[in-house]
Amino acid sequence: MKNTIKNLVLLTVVTVFTLSFTTIDKDKKEIKTDKSKVVWKGYKVTGSHEGTIAIKSGFLNFEADKLTGGEFVIDMTTINTTDLQGEYKGKLDGHLKSGDFFDVAKYSTAKLVFVKVKASGKNAYTVTGDLTIKGKTNAITFTISVYGNKATAALKIDRTKYGIEYKSANFFDNLKDKAIYDEFDLVSDLEF
Repeated sequence: MKNTIKNLVLLTVVTVFTLSFTTIDKDKKEIKTDKSKVVWKGYKVTGSHEGTIAIKSGFLNFEADKLTGGEFVIDMTTINTTDLQGEYKGKLDGHLKSGDFFDVAKYSTAKLVFVKVKASGKNAYTVTGDLTIKGKTNAITFTISVYGNKATAALKIDRTKYGIEYKSANFFDNLKDKAIYDEFDLVSDLEF
């Protein structure tokens, strides 16, 4: 009995001593919003449009130089079309900000929170996250690559999951060449 107590005490002391000198290298890296870029591209039957949107804030979490998490807030009021100019650019920017699409007066930000991160190759990770647009949250899976202090990610988003049904062939009949595809792309070049 005495030996068992001594062994338990010794094991406890060794464990506490070991853990007190063991550090887990955790690091939260803030995104440099002025040096990072998000490009969007939306598709319709007769072509496509593209533009940019600004990151309001964000960070990536690392543990021993491996990506473990992250979170981003997007400033929806900055939706900007880059493939049009003048009157047509103004009309499309205004329409994307309206209630038909992102309703930025009511929902000025969108948010992405990493829920699960799994290494999928050298410097590559498969991320499952919760994406919130217009107050609706859905799970999304995408790939992100990290090189030094930079990362790139490409997301394909189904707008109808967030209540954006304007000219969707899944909700409206007889749109023909006026239909807008449900999925749009986001490509992010991040610096931290």
